[in-house]
Amino acid sequence: MSTTVNKSDELNLYSYLLHLDNTGAVSTITLLAFGFGQWLKFVTFHTTTQMLNTPLYNWHLSRSARMVEFGGWAMPVQYSSVIEEHNATRNAIGLTDVSHMGRFTFDGGGACAFLDSVLSRDVTSLKLGQIRYSFVLNENAGILDDVLIGMLARENQQPYYLLVVNASNRDKIKTVIENQLAAKKADVTFADNTESSAMLALQGAKAVELLEPYVVGGVKTLKYYNGKIAELRSPLPVHEAVITRTGYTGEDGFEITVPANCGGPLAETLRTFGEPFGLKLVGLGARDTLRLEAGMPLYGHELSETVNPFEAGLAYACCLDGADYTGRDALRRIANLQLERVRVGIAIEGRKPAREGCPIIADGKQIGITTSGSYSPTLDRPIAMGFVSPEYSSQGQMLQIDIRGKISGAVVVPLPFYNRQA
Repeated sequence: MSTTVNKSDELNLYSYLLHLDNTGAVSTITLLAFGFGQWLKFVTFHTTTQMLNTPLYNWHLSRSARMVEFGGWAMPVQYSSVIEEHNATRNAIGLTDVSHMGRFTFDGGGACAFLDSVLSRDVTSLKLGQIRYSFVLNENAGILDDVLIGMLARENQQPYYLLVVNASNRDKIKTVIENQLAAKKADVTFADNTESSAMLALQGAKAVELLEPYVVGGVKTLKYYNGKIAELRSPLPVHEAVITRTGYTGEDGFEITVPANCGGPLAETLRTFGEPFGLKLVGLGARDTLRLEAGMPLYGHELSETVNPFEAGLAYACCLDGADYTGRDALRRIANLQLERVRVGIAIEGRKPAREGCPIIADGKQIGITTSGSYSPTLDRPIAMGFVSPEYSSQGQMLQIDIRGKISGAVVVPLPFYNRQA
């Protein structure tokens, strides 16, 4: 792993301390980062620690990626410049390894009813190919994870369900599912395919143009938040893939899931054929600034077991009628109460970005706290999300942010900060 820090990549806001201590069998790498979103604050890991590697790990190293621990996985934080990778996704194509995301499948006659008892969004009404954003909640309606649930069909046209969960919550959600399966004795075959597959995110304005010729039946007609099992054409080094059209960047694009041993060859082929389109490899650093501009929440920041979907502004992903899932009754009670806090978008004056945990001030008192913040390459200014008291959540509300002891002016703005051109 390189210890060289490219200062041009720090957005004039980020600073690093990389120290490699080779004293024998154990190498310690300490990365101090004020940036790439709040999740990368202070990471220390040992090469002997049991981190998981995605199927693309060696390929990342061959592309000179800087690797960090994230959610228990060794992941690329950047390949070149965060700004370069961010702008490539906005204007052309970004290719990201998202194989660390948990991928669960559910087969069997009881799968639909079982998932309806676990997820906050109606599963029964899903049509073949559809995907929905949903939650796994605790009894108090706190968010255990935000997930994607989709219904696809295998070669024999037998439908099955695909659940994608956050990497850091994979073990937790897997335990919830296994416990409920045992309790309900449901007719469900459950499988965790995370480590036996690879998933790539191809995002950006030119993603459709790049992928279209290599998919039998094309991808232009694949609707947003839909997916399918697709036959692929040469020169792609795999014959079949699960292709979904969702995303976490605010841009159009696709997730491509293939067997683990095909992940590296597929990434290299897409990189090679994507270069004329302006494709860049994108690490977690740029992916965080992209999702922040798109106003998308990040688990552990905007979402947690102490936050409910109504506070987060995500009530649309909760059905209060129909199936009786864990947390539904608590949501019904919360729906009739005045919220104590709500999530807002914040534009900050000056050049200094707020990070997670900065006090939000109005009328001379603290009325909230920031949960995510960064410099926005697209808007060329600092932006943040946070929770504030509802009376201070209106668009145009003037605020102050205490950024490491210094006060910056700010204003509540609509989410998302960025909307792509249709």
